[in-house]
Amino acid sequence: MYLDFHGFREKPFSLTPDPRFVFLSNHHREAFAHILYGTNNRAGFIVLTGEVGSGKTTVLRALLTQLDADRYRTALIFNPRLSPAELLRSINREFGIPGDSADSSVLVDTLNQFLLEQNADGRIIVLAIDEAQDLETSVLEQIRLISNLETDKEKLIQIVLSGQPEFLRILKKNEMRQLNQRITVRYHLEPMDFQSTVSYINHRLDVAGGRGGVIFSKWALKRIYAYSRGLPRLINAACDRALLAGYTKDTSKISSRIAKMGIKDLREDRAPYPRKRRFILVPACVVLAALVFIGAYFTWYEFIRRIEEPPPIEARVEPPPKIPSPAIMDQDLSRVMAVDLGKVSESESARKAFNSLAGFWNVLPVPEGGKLNEFPGMERAAQDRGLRLYRFTGNLGALLRIDYPAVLELTMPDTPGKRFISLVGRENDHLLTEPPVTGRRSLSFNEVEKHWSGRGFLLWKDPLNLLTNLTPETTGAAVKRLQTLLRETGFYSGPLTGIYDGDTVAAVKKFQSSTGIEEDGIAGGQTLMVLYRSIDRFEVPRLTVDRK
Repeated sequence: MYLDFHGFREKPFSLTPDPRFVFLSNHHREAFAHILYGTNNRAGFIVLTGEVGSGKTTVLRALLTQLDADRYRTALIFNPRLSPAELLRSINREFGIPGDSADSSVLVDTLNQFLLEQNADGRIIVLAIDEAQDLETSVLEQIRLISNLETDKEKLIQIVLSGQPEFLRILKKNEMRQLNQRITVRYHLEPMDFQSTVSYINHRLDVAGGRGGVIFSKWALKRIYAYSRGLPRLINAACDRALLAGYTKDTSKISSRIAKMGIKDLREDRAPYPRKRRFILVPACVVLAALVFIGAYFTWYEFIRRIEEPPPIEARVEPPPKIPSPAIMDQDLSRVMAVDLGKVSESESARKAFNSLAGFWNVLPVPEGGKLNEFPGMERAAQDRGLRLYRFTGNLGALLRIDYPAVLELTMPDTPGKRFISLVGRENDHLLTEPPVTGRRSLSFNEVEKHWSGRGFLLWKDPLNLLTNLTPETTGAAVKRLQTLLRETGFYSGPLTGIYDGDTVAAVKKFQSSTGIEEDGIAGGQTLMVLYRSIDRFEVPRLTVDRK
């Protein structure tokens, strides 16, 4: 309603999560650092707590987004209202482990074999479970048993439990003492302070494409902060209503009075119905009587006026153009997509999506009839064509920051197995995809996120063969080539020693920080992909803006 008036491309304070709007305050960064520390130090159990709307899920998403898929395997469970066996099946499914047994012991054995294989390859396994306060005691006990999967030296899986403050009270119960004693890293996420709240609001206004016309006065910001207490969800609600109130008052300057109007609307919306009814019924009767009197008065006045003077000439106002409704409504789109994508097998879907990416790299496509399963098949096809395959886990915001065409793994209702489409570009709030789905070559962010598993695959080229040769403290020509690339991007100014020393690690960390990658100082797959993309002399395909 107010978007055009205020000059936004989209709602800046939508309550639905959108990776493009992620903002990490100091408290969120501290929470992130605690979880990352516990993960990398194989703590086993990590607990994150915070009030409703404090941004716990945002921290989890940010963590899983920035973990390099070459070093980590991650899974995120959003629905904790599961039985122990259902939880095990969900965990295995998220990690891409085949099999769907009804026997919990079989599921645990399969998970344990996967963990041992990944540990042998030097990878860290991270399982994050949101809304942990809703977990049943039997499910928490199953999670504790999963944590017992370990070698003689270290835990095989790192488990992050995120929940509301009442989860801490659950852990203090006597029957939870075995689990509680295993938790070595804990962090309680505090609300944002006033300055972080201001930065948060400005960040969301910028991302939404505001042209600088909307101005929140200092006192409006203070009023919003007092109402929200620094909780992002309440900040969003208050700012959204304030912008709506500004629209109704025909002003883009959000004053304290305008903010108060918006917050008042929120409080009235939340008021219980019986209470609102008591306060509304009597005044409503008075207002109704007054309206009847005023209506009668003005009807008589209008009658007398029309007798005394001729009617004015009315200006014609053309009605605004009618906006056609979409051909497929949201509730029907999922069903239509499932039917369309279900026409081909999982292998054929993977082949078509892979070939869409192959065209960007000018390599031969996989021929018809070629079997191409998910990761192993795509990886072999990439290697046969002189390319590497990067396995991505995270959210759309992180994937778009890499800025490479990518294969997205989809899960469709009532469609067995997985299906794949290729993300080849973006245009405003839509993503350009191939092959077409339901005749469309673009889908909105929400339409993609609804069916995207959070996993994807990206083709990339390592012309200097750096991926397998670079770790801190190593030496050689490959390190010198890395230092040269870092110098070209402006992040390294030291001599080309060919030694992966402290200065080189620091330069890699600075580059990672500037591009939203986890700052581990290691030139892994994602770091090298973005590094090559940052230098003009390497021909790297990017997500196009428009492919018409």
